[in-house]
Amino acid sequence: MENPLAIATVSLGQHPVHTLPSKIAAASHNGFSALEIVYNDLETYATSKSPQITIQAAAEEIAALCASHNIAILSLNPFKNFEGHSSPLSERLHSARHWIEIARILKAQYLQVPSQFDTQNSSGDENVVIPELQQLADITAEIAPDLKIAYEAVAWGSYVDTWQDSVRIVELVDRDNFGVCLDSFHIVARLWGDITTESGKRKLAGQNVDDVLRRSLDEFVVSCPMDKIFYVQFSDGERYSPPLSPEHRFYDASFPSALTWSRNTRPFPLETEYGGYMPVTEVAKAWLVEKGWKGYVSFEVFDWRMRKEENGPEDNARRGIESWKRLVAELTKENIIVKYS
Repeated sequence: MENPLAIATVSLGQHPVHTLPSKIAAASHNGFSALEIVYNDLETYATSKSPQITIQAAAEEIAALCASHNIAILSLNPFKNFEGHSSPLSERLHSARHWIEIARILKAQYLQVPSQFDTQNSSGDENVVIPELQQLADITAEIAPDLKIAYEAVAWGSYVDTWQDSVRIVELVDRDNFGVCLDSFHIVARLWGDITTESGKRKLAGQNVDDVLRRSLDEFVVSCPMDKIFYVQFSDGERYSPPLSPEHRFYDASFPSALTWSRNTRPFPLETEYGGYMPVTEVAKAWLVEKGWKGYVSFEVFDWRMRKEENGPEDNARRGIESWKRLVAELTKENIIVKYS
């Protein structure tokens, strides 16, 4: 596999001492080609400077630091809960202009936009959603002609929660700078996994979830337009034993279970030693082998262990590279046999 590799800055450490410069250095030392810059990491960098600097100045410094380490910036993320929100569109577009400008200063290739998940304060009316996303794409083209919008269907999305949904939205928006970001976690968490069950799998009446996932991947290989795929992300999911309940340390009654899962327990692919059990190899086989995706593969991992000071950027970058080697080894076997947990 010759895909260029990227990693999200949040996936290199989540303790205050895990600074953005140390994450950039770790990614470079361990063979990553690009970073996904998480806005909060950039903001923390700006406020930690003495004297404090603006986030625009921080973006300039980080862009220069990445360039000195020969690291590209794949994306700025996540610009969330934009489309169909009940807040004034003028306010959302003002925020969008700021994010686009920061992405431009960073020389990021993409601005990542997760699908709307604020159910109480939004609408899925596509007569509203599509024109708003078109405005976002058009403003992006005006401010930063080289920047593109990577739209991502999240597993807990209020209206768009599958890759098919995201592709349909992208086709309706119909802008060259508007495409999809695919994330293995969201695909599997939406169709296959469930941390509230003993088996760790969804329970679907009269259906086998292994077959449901396989059919979706087969459909992807046949029908997803390659030119609308901007980049793909991988992570695993930690199995909850016992299943998620109000007694679990990560339980939050205001969160969908998939969101709790996502924010706390997403190790690198095939890290079974950390509870990973998702059929990541099956997804990678469809995307990278059968579909033949040759572009960026990025790791977006949210692992509670990274909140500890001793689990720093160098260790996490090495984990990411080791994970990729494991995945490639699985995909390059003479006969690829994928086994679900």
